[in-house]
Amino acid sequence: MQSRLDKSPVATWWWTIDRWFLAAFLSLMGLGIILSFAASPAVAERIGLDSFHFATRQVIFTIPALIVMLAVSFLEARQIRRMSLVMLCIMLVLMVAVLYVGVEVKGARRWVSLAGLSIQPSEFLKPAFVVICAWLFAEHRRQPDIPGNLFALLLLVLVVSLLVAQPDLGQTMLVTGTWGVMFFMAGLPWLWIMALGVIGASGLFAAYSVFPHVALRIDKFLTGEGDTFQVDMGREALINGSWFGVGPGEGTVKRIVPDAHTDFVFSVAGEEFGLIMCFFIMSIFAFIVLRGLNIALKEHDDFTRYAVGGLVTVFGLQSAINMCVNLQLMPAKGMTLPFISYGGSSQIAIAVSMGMVLALTRKRPEKRKQMGFVLSQRAIPAE
Repeated sequence: MQSRLDKSPVATWWWTIDRWFLAAFLSLMGLGIILSFAASPAVAERIGLDSFHFATRQVIFTIPALIVMLAVSFLEARQIRRMSLVMLCIMLVLMVAVLYVGVEVKGARRWVSLAGLSIQPSEFLKPAFVVICAWLFAEHRRQPDIPGNLFALLLLVLVVSLLVAQPDLGQTMLVTGTWGVMFFMAGLPWLWIMALGVIGASGLFAAYSVFPHVALRIDKFLTGEGDTFQVDMGREALINGSWFGVGPGEGTVKRIVPDAHTDFVFSVAGEEFGLIMCFFIMSIFAFIVLRGLNIALKEHDDFTRYAVGGLVTVFGLQSAINMCVNLQLMPAKGMTLPFISYGGSSQIAIAVSMGMVLALTRKRPEKRKQMGFVLSQRAIPAE
């Protein structure tokens, strides 16, 4: 245990970090490893790999993710902004490159191979995009003559254009929704709200009209007709588990769910550990989002308020989309469950994002300016 008198960086970090956030993130990482051992063996055996191939890799991915999250949490707000600007520029370049040299999977180009590693640039783009937009909104609020809101809008258009070109409409909705929440926090006028609502509805209609796979998924969801095997099996797994589950390793429906270790790991949790586990997982995500928004609401610094609000919003929306798909509450969409679904890029990217949350919510003295003001007042001689 670190002493409060210890002024070393580690001790300072320990006494200023939000331990509730830290405990929640570590809990999700631990659940990710446990559920990987429950969900992935059947998938690995089905494609001819060692039973614990994905589970072992999940553990391997979690270790650097934990290191990255803790390392980022040591940074100051200014360093977070600089890191985000560099990361945003690099990921924008990779987003363009992925359109030409990316690996095509199921008709979409979202992955690029670097030094033998497959990277999904859009995953790393999200936290950088949120932080830079938060900075732009904050600068406009601090000095209205700075067109920060306009630059944030142009950045959104650029990012959305690159995502649609892949195409990745799920990430497009995620980024756009988060940007809207941040703009609302920054004092979005009602006229803008109505205009953006019309643009959003038009975008959904355009996606339905232009992209056949989007129309197919929406039609399947609305009519229940067509190939709904995967979502049906996900729901069946949840039903099979009932309240208390069939027991670790005893699930049967999970063996025929194609993406049990990624998109439908929530269903596997329900089958083997019951709906009680599902509610527990949902409560952790809800706690992170509500605590983040509550801290953002009380924060006096505009940049920190928008950044924390945006980061927990994109985290919460992503988890909500994944769980809603598992529960058949929305059309099927390949979206990972943060920290729990299998995946290297998503694990590291989410670790970066939540490391930023830990860094920006650390307890910092807010009385320095007040103390300086008091001392300056004392220095003024009485008349």
